[in-house]
Amino acid sequence: MHPDLPYQIALTQIPGIGCVHAKTLAEHFDTAEAIFKARKSTLENIEGIGTIRANSIKSFTDFSGAEEEVKFISKYKIQPLFLTDKYYPRRLLNCYDSPTMLYYRGEADLNATRVVSIIGTRSNTEYGKAITEKLVKELAAEKVLILSGLAFGIDTTAHKAALKNNLPTVGVLAHGLDTLYPTENTKLARQMVAEGGGIITEFLSGTKPDKHNFPTRNRIVAGMADATVVIETDIKGGSMITAELANNYNRDVFAFPGKTTDIKSKGSNYLIRVNKAALITSAQDLLELMGWLPEPEKKKKVQRELFVELTADERKLVDLLNQNEQMQIDDLYLKSQLSTSLVASALLSLELQGIVMSLPGKVYKLA
Repeated sequence: MHPDLPYQIALTQIPGIGCVHAKTLAEHFDTAEAIFKARKSTLENIEGIGTIRANSIKSFTDFSGAEEEVKFISKYKIQPLFLTDKYYPRRLLNCYDSPTMLYYRGEADLNATRVVSIIGTRSNTEYGKAITEKLVKELAAEKVLILSGLAFGIDTTAHKAALKNNLPTVGVLAHGLDTLYPTENTKLARQMVAEGGGIITEFLSGTKPDKHNFPTRNRIVAGMADATVVIETDIKGGSMITAELANNYNRDVFAFPGKTTDIKSKGSNYLIRVNKAALITSAQDLLELMGWLPEPEKKKKVQRELFVELTADERKLVDLLNQNEQMQIDDLYLKSQLSTSLVASALLSLELQGIVMSLPGKVYKLA
């Protein structure tokens, strides 16, 4: 276990320090331990921390809970993922409220090339079940990571369909890894872990599946994926919250339409009507709108000569796009090692110059 792990876990237990503040602190210090050992005056001067939160950090002394969690992690071979861990889901890092810690059991790559969240009602119709199974089956050839919440209904159907079609699937939990809710899905969760998928949570062991944990969980379902697909949902409920969160994170949201008289499709139809979700009827629609379909083979382009002056940042992005047919914006952030604002500014300039073009799903390629 990494020696910084107890401090990383303890950071999530400090009163008044939520995930937004923890992220700010992690950007200022090399380790979590350094946060606890920093001078009060240093902490106070960090924007967003101030005197009250600095006092809370300096007065925190009870590391017993963190030490117990380290034992639990070690005993059950759980992978702890702090904000700065290289295996931490990078898509989540682009969300302002990224979880400070994640606890993961499984083998699936959380930074897979393509990640799709499939969500919907707990009391689905046969139509919803059939749509979910068909969608996952059609996505099998694309090696997509399927994400959902391991709840009854559409979530369970999506996970089972992924297993049936040999796709990795990860369940995001609203409680600690010492239990499984609903208990009826315990066998399914074990199968997901055993067959190359996994289960993940931001909650410590001993945390019960309390009602208020589910909206918190839903932001991970939305933030970890490139696209969120709503199968069936009423106008209120967890799926509508997740869709709203995905929109707030600038993720692509899609929905399957249903009968106008069907209560179970009322939410899906609403999302489509107010342009908070794009209407799809198949995996083909999803792949096309996300820019994930292979382009028809073209004659090899003669390498262009650019008679324009490029800034260092613009040149870095052009070089990356020269090496790759197309790149998702998260990969451009990661591989260019530029800040999000610098990447956005450089891409806008390159688009205006006609050098780069944007595709659906926040994908970019050379024009």
